[in-house]
Amino acid sequence: MPYGKLGNFMLSIYKNKKVFVTGHTGFKGSWLCSILETLGAETAGYSLEPYTVPSHFRLCNLLGKSTIGDISDSNLLTQSIKLFKPDILFHLAAQPLVRESYKNPVNTYQTNVIGTLNVLEAIKSCESIKAVVIITTDKVYENKEWIYPYRENDQLGGYDMYSSSKACSELLTSSFQRSYFNLKDYKKKHNVLFATARAGNVIGGGDWSTDRLFPDIVRATVEKKITKIRNPNAIRPWQHVLDCLQGYLLLGKKLLEEKEKFSGSWNFAPYSFESKTVEEVAVISKSVWADIQIEFEKPEMDHHEATTLKLDNTKAISLLGWQPKWNTQKAIEETISWYKAFYTNNYVQTNEQINKYFV
Repeated sequence: MPYGKLGNFMLSIYKNKKVFVTGHTGFKGSWLCSILETLGAETAGYSLEPYTVPSHFRLCNLLGKSTIGDISDSNLLTQSIKLFKPDILFHLAAQPLVRESYKNPVNTYQTNVIGTLNVLEAIKSCESIKAVVIITTDKVYENKEWIYPYRENDQLGGYDMYSSSKACSELLTSSFQRSYFNLKDYKKKHNVLFATARAGNVIGGGDWSTDRLFPDIVRATVEKKITKIRNPNAIRPWQHVLDCLQGYLLLGKKLLEEKEKFSGSWNFAPYSFESKTVEEVAVISKSVWADIQIEFEKPEMDHHEATTLKLDNTKAISLLGWQPKWNTQKAIEETISWYKAFYTNNYVQTNEQINKYFV
């Protein structure tokens, strides 16, 4: 796809804008930068080296500036942001895995809480920034295992260390904004609007993280092994990464347009009736790539894992004008199609899928 030629009027505001993305070498971050570049934005990223081989970030051959650094290094982070002078910042850098948070709780909190604080502190010294979107997760809610989707004003919590660390980053962002960038002082003492975005079980090609369903299925298939699925009855709001990122970009657009009412927290999720069990997802995956072999196991009991988790997307649909474009079936099909094309034809479908989704 030609650079800067994505014909999407809704997101045209990003053309020639300077966008800073933390976590740009990760799965969602590299997809976000790919979209931004096709929109004609100038991008810069700050992140650790890609921790998987292959790496979606490296496969995309992104044109933007890239600083490799730890989000805990506040001096390097601040310097990188100030030198670039962005109009908007998307903060995605995180330790994103629940099971990893049990193994390394200190690193999880250092990255997800103190790392977020470092980003917020850096913003205080960068006058060019007008909008900030902090990415958290669907797991910030105090999960009561009920059938109702969680709304943005429901209680925050978190059973495991990952979930609680992201809930802390939500509270931190809210406190930081009220302390230093209060909405009542907007356009009087400062010019920055903040929002947080909550989404979960985001799927798509180019994710090779451990302990995630689709990477696990793909790795086993490539190695001609059977994928052993734990917790087949767990229900999740699966959504394609492009649906999720469209929400982040629309939210950022409203903040760039100086619309104060869009400051706050937002859920981006598929419709609640679209939620599917892990077993259903595995069956759909096999229908796209016949080589996939699945074996279901008894649920693991070593760590707590929520059985049911759904988000209410009413606010984003009603006020932001966002809506899920690819249903769960489509999201799964496009995800497996990406991996199948990569492993059978050495072809990366990222730009093709961006074009298909947004045009």
